Amino acid sequence: MHFQIRQDRTPQGPRKLSAERAAYLQLMKQGYSNTAACQIVGVDARTGRKWRNGRGPENRQRAVPPITTVVPPTGPSRYLTQHERLQIADLHREGKSVRAIAAELDRDPSTVSRELRRNATVDPRGKRHYRPHVAQARSDARRPRPKPSKIALNPELCARIQELLTDKWSPEQISRRLERDFPDRPELHVCHETIYQALYVQGRGELRRELASALRSGRARRRPHRQAQQRRPRFASPMVMISERPPEVADRAVPGHWEGDLIIGADGASAIGTLVERSTRYVMLLHLPHGRSSEQVRDALTDTVQTLPRHLARSITWDQGAEMAAHGSFTTATDIPVYFCDPASPWQRGSNENTNGLLRQYFPKSTDLSVHTREHLEAVAVQLNGRPRKTLGWDTPAERLAKLLESSN
Repeated sequence: MHFQIRQDRTPQGPRKLSAERAAYLQLMKQGYSNTAACQIVGVDARTGRKWRNGRGPENRQRAVPPITTVVPPTGPSRYLTQHERLQIADLHREGKSVRAIAAELDRDPSTVSRELRRNATVDPRGKRHYRPHVAQARSDARRPRPKPSKIALNPELCARIQELLTDKWSPEQISRRLERDFPDRPELHVCHETIYQALYVQGRGELRRELASALRSGRARRRPHRQAQQRRPRFASPMVMISERPPEVADRAVPGHWEGDLIIGADGASAIGTLVERSTRYVMLLHLPHGRSSEQVRDALTDTVQTLPRHLARSITWDQGAEMAAHGSFTTATDIPVYFCDPASPWQRGSNENTNGLLRQYFPKSTDLSVHTREHLEAVAVQLNGRPRKTLGWDTPAERLAKLLESSN
């Protein structure tokens, strides 16, 4: 800071050193020490201390409050406290590393590193210092919300954004292009979320509300997105998750537990249902010639499992696809529980996923699956169940199932 020291050094009398006081306060906010700030503005160090700390009533002089800015109190414990900043300053002065300081404070090393980087002050010689009281004041001054929007504070930026929105550019396109076109002007760089906030948030007024119609969505207000804990149930009947499945299913020791899914045809217009028994890898296919709605899948699944002996139809594990929305009525009709996998966890139905890959040899992707008759599906299932499997000791699924039926009889 360049400050012209007053040449007339005669006592000021009742006149106040308003310019010196203002410059001194600005230097103190920038992190200068009392001695350095007083040297720059040309006053005695004792005068600076009185300005900074105030003074009580003396003789006929009235009391003067301190000129330091009153900052809001320190917030929640997730923020560094003033006591912690004092510890950081002491340990940093002792030459401790960032990780050593963080370990002593029980904080993450990045927290200490960021604190030393953001809140350090630079003296006139360019040397960096960490002063804990100045760092605390800076932190508290940054914390109050809401902060003024960058678009509202910069008329040029606001005009450019409005012009490009009128040309039907998206906020992300505007943000990226401004960064590329003006790399040396950070005042014209803005996040696309800031543009959306200026358009959607009531009461801001940074951008004209009618510009929202230029967005691809055409919405004048933001559509709320529910949090994970606020999501509506996927199905009317509560799902029973795979974590509640009996342990006997996981080790494949007891037969009769099945995994199910759909293989989808071209444009999602057709499908074939697949069922795989976990212990024998025996495959059954569901014929869905008229679509894959939840009612159609439920009816086909019911017809298929009713052809099995009761001890070979104990449970079914499925993913959370919409085709199983009627799982409650299926369980009521067949007394077979349905367990649902976790989202995006196909390995929880590993046998079924592997079998679906084998079935793609018969039903290639991007083909119409509704052309296959029930008889053709049964023939494919017979052929697949007659192929030996390494995981079965080179037995076929049909042989393993036959052994189970013989032992039960």
